[in-house]
Amino acid sequence: MNVSVIIPTYNEEKNIKRLLTSIKKQAHSGVETIIVDDGSRDRTVEIAKKFCKKVYERSHAERSVQRNFGAAKARGKYLLFVDADMELSPKVIESCLANLDGYGALIVPEKTVGKGFVSSIRKFERRMYMGDPSIEVARFFPKKVFNEFGGYDINLTGTEDYDLPKRVSSKYKIGWASEYIYHHETGLTLGKQLKKKFYYAQKSAKYVDKHPDLISRQGILIIRKAYISHWREFVKHPFLGIALLFMRTLETIAAALGFLSAVGPVVFIKTFFKMFSYI
Repeated sequence: MNVSVIIPTYNEEKNIKRLLTSIKKQAHSGVETIIVDDGSRDRTVEIAKKFCKKVYERSHAERSVQRNFGAAKARGKYLLFVDADMELSPKVIESCLANLDGYGALIVPEKTVGKGFVSSIRKFERRMYMGDPSIEVARFFPKKVFNEFGGYDINLTGTEDYDLPKRVSSKYKIGWASEYIYHHETGLTLGKQLKKKFYYAQKSAKYVDKHPDLISRQGILIIRKAYISHWREFVKHPFLGIALLFMRTLETIAAALGFLSAVGPVVFIKTFFKMFSYI
């Protein structure tokens, strides 16, 4: 096995079969799959065991803990971290191996797949982030590089995806795979998005302290440089553009309230001014 695919799960019975099937269909052979489940109450574990032997249960563990545990169990020389609601195009792993030379990690570009208006907004938004390393996520690592940097920071929730590549980039260059991961986001609602932003913002204080320079690019949800550089997309699709900005405004409010509830008004104000000092 030269590639290990590591998947944290929690109540993913509707998604996990699709992902595991896509891993089985990879053009590259020599892939092992590792599931680390956070005490699912549905059939996630039952389904996973039909596809792979390495299914572990780590109850009450955040995603970083699950991923690091899976990496410790991995036999592969390379590690690919994906979420259960994703699907690999057939040549993703092959593409990662072909493009890794000289890099410490690879970003695997994502395309949103899903029905519903909020999913349509997400598709529209995600197209603008292609090629932006501050937004796109590095998911493929040589195991020796992953171990060198201590894996994912278990003190971070939601922002660990950006923290590890940032640390890796202090020594190694970050590259891109040429194939896509499909991120299934059917069933998204505005309420779910706002709840998620609030929750992750509550957990983000340590990330803000570690990477204030990244927060200046990631924390401003309403107007991002990607939106400005892709202004033609807003002209071509004005309704989606307006809807995106409206959703982002509400997400910004939710994130601000989440962060404020966690750190208090003094730290909130200090963080606000520090963030803008990096722009």
